[in-house]
Amino acid sequence: MQAVQAVDLKEGDALLVVDIQNCFLPGGSLGVAGGDEVVPPLNRAIMTFTRKRLPVFISRDWHPANHCSFVEHGGPWPPHCVQNTEEAAFAANLQIPEGAVIISKATDPDVEEYSDMTGRDPEGNTFDGVLRKIGVRRIFIGGLATDYCVLYTVRNALELGYEVYVLVDGIRAVDVNPGDGEKAIKEMEERGAIMITTENLPL
Repeated sequence: MQAVQAVDLKEGDALLVVDIQNCFLPGGSLGVAGGDEVVPPLNRAIMTFTRKRLPVFISRDWHPANHCSFVEHGGPWPPHCVQNTEEAAFAANLQIPEGAVIISKATDPDVEEYSDMTGRDPEGNTFDGVLRKIGVRRIFIGGLATDYCVLYTVRNALELGYEVYVLVDGIRAVDVNPGDGEKAIKEMEERGAIMITTENLPL
């Protein structure tokens, strides 16, 4: 990973915090090792974007109880992030600012969604559509998990023409297969994402 100098934030930038939900934290139904460690750096990023009056988006898995990704319905995962449960709630110490927009994905029982770009806001607009409407060109992304929802969102965002920055101190991997997280970071970088830490953001 190449070293990156401080990144100036400007109009057209947005922050996306991916799936910091109880189900993905240690002890959750699909807990990610070290998943709780990403909250402090992501809170710093949220504070920075909020102070600069730049948009903040918070995504969530928001599954119906019979979602196709669950093992009992033929999917690879244990039941997780079921709508309106405590497991699906955001981490208690995630500092969601007033005005942040919640993006929900994988709400159709028959459709798996890893990418937030096709997730929807409370009015039913796609995340991509919302970003284009407000003129976002650069997306700063952190959250869970590196090798699934972060990776797929970054892939999709790059394909859609956005410039993407990944906050590497604010991501952790499931690592179903050892090294999946490292492979995901390498792939995102090779596809054109810029790897930074929250320390590269302005104070």
